[in-house]
Amino acid sequence: MTSPYAQDGYRVAFDWSPAGAAKVRGDLVAVVDVLSFTTAVTVAVDAGIEVLPYRWRDESAKAFAEQHQAALAVGRGQAGDDGISLSPVTIRRARVRRLVLPSPNGSTISQQLSDSGSTVLAVSLRNAAAAAALVATKLAEDPSLTVVAIAAGERWKDGSLRPAVEDLWGAGAFLAALADSGAGPLSPEARAAAAAYRDVAGELPTLLHDCAGGRELTQYGFPEDVAIAAEVNSSRVVPILQGGVFK
Repeated sequence: MTSPYAQDGYRVAFDWSPAGAAKVRGDLVAVVDVLSFTTAVTVAVDAGIEVLPYRWRDESAKAFAEQHQAALAVGRGQAGDDGISLSPVTIRRARVRRLVLPSPNGSTISQQLSDSGSTVLAVSLRNAAAAAALVATKLAEDPSLTVVAIAAGERWKDGSLRPAVEDLWGAGAFLAALADSGAGPLSPEARAAAAAYRDVAGELPTLLHDCAGGRELTQYGFPEDVAIAAEVNSSRVVPILQGGVFK
């Protein structure tokens, strides 16, 4: 029996978190983690930096970075004036060729999907239009392809999913642009995400700063990270995970 959660019968779908990524399969999958993994990836690739996603920032991450001759991003609070972290501000000033970027949300989902055989794209508000244009072209070339947008979300302290509205908006921006290109049909879930973005598009970046995720980063002292994430469609890069590397 077909899973009711798979959104079968629709060419364009949407879901949340690693669990949703496992249930709703697509040939092309846009991973969206606006604050801040996929925003950081677009900033890095804009600067010519290759990004290697990694699940955890621990001793194994250090060994992984050394193995791949890459810098390792540290925690935001550890970066100081010249270190590199998940903060897009630090990546913009970085002078490295390769970067291991640990993230329990966006990075974990990206690796999970790549292992399952999907083509993984890093999508944020910064590159949603460019990513949609690329995917629309691929869908036109091959009618058998399907696409899914996965919003990473955040975690409450008990480990449960906290749906992050910034990721809903980022996925919705991508899905709305796909719909405008004529791609579809969109599943009910994908239509809802696109509608959520259309409702706020004229009020970004203000609402991004004022949502829970934006307020959290600002409270921690990183308002510039929110400002970079709100650079809607400023980037033309579409990072694709190939051989474990976004480039």
